[in-house]
Amino acid sequence: MSADVWNPDRYGRFRAERAQPFRDLLSLVRTQERMRVCDLGCGSGELTAEAHSRLEALSTVGIDSSSSMLEKAKRFAALGLSFVLGDIAEFEAPTGGYDLVLSNAALQWLPDHPALLSRITAAVAPGGQLAVQVPAAHGHPSHLLAHAMAAEEPYASAFGGYVRGKPVLDPPEYALLLRRLGYREQHVRLQVYVHELDGPEDVADWVRGTLLTDYERRLPGKLWDGYLAAYRERLAAALPKERPYLYAYPRILLWGMR
Repeated sequence: MSADVWNPDRYGRFRAERAQPFRDLLSLVRTQERMRVCDLGCGSGELTAEAHSRLEALSTVGIDSSSSMLEKAKRFAALGLSFVLGDIAEFEAPTGGYDLVLSNAALQWLPDHPALLSRITAAVAPGGQLAVQVPAAHGHPSHLLAHAMAAEEPYASAFGGYVRGKPVLDPPEYALLLRRLGYREQHVRLQVYVHELDGPEDVADWVRGTLLTDYERRLPGKLWDGYLAAYRERLAAALPKERPYLYAYPRILLWGMR
């Protein structure tokens, strides 16, 4: 198992900005009585707890692969609300085991979304719902630079040929996929959130808490330190020197009902 490089405090620095897409996603869900909910990639748990409360769910389980995140999440555990360590890539549930499968900013870490959503759909009960939000910021300099540097030496050799792909589909592809998976109703949209940061240097801190964890877990300590320092320097040179810095961040929200 790879090292757990997630840092809840670092991720939580932009808590308010990261919460709004989740709340927009949750607003798409149709509340039903005694819902059984599964949140894939629950992180530090506060948004899972919010969903459990807002939906007045019978039961909600949050699943995450980071033990450090779950250590934070356990303070929200309550009657009907639990958190377990697990890998979304290996997620299996009893057929039709949930009335809602929710995933906020997690599925972008996994490849082959048609196969992934097909497998997740098996856990959605007839009449149940799927609600997913995935970042789609792969065209921003913050992401393009991270990937370009990974292909340069000395980092490329350390990665041993690893190349981070673009698993996130375009919105029309998700719309077609939901229909083919049997969702009789659906909503798919691309929404751009404009986050007002103090300055362009904050973008590196934002990405440090998410995307760059994929590289951190694969690089030895000193090489990672060099990568991060170079990334900060080159990103600062690439971004406008404006204050506040407006970070335009696209996300795809998709919802379907079987």
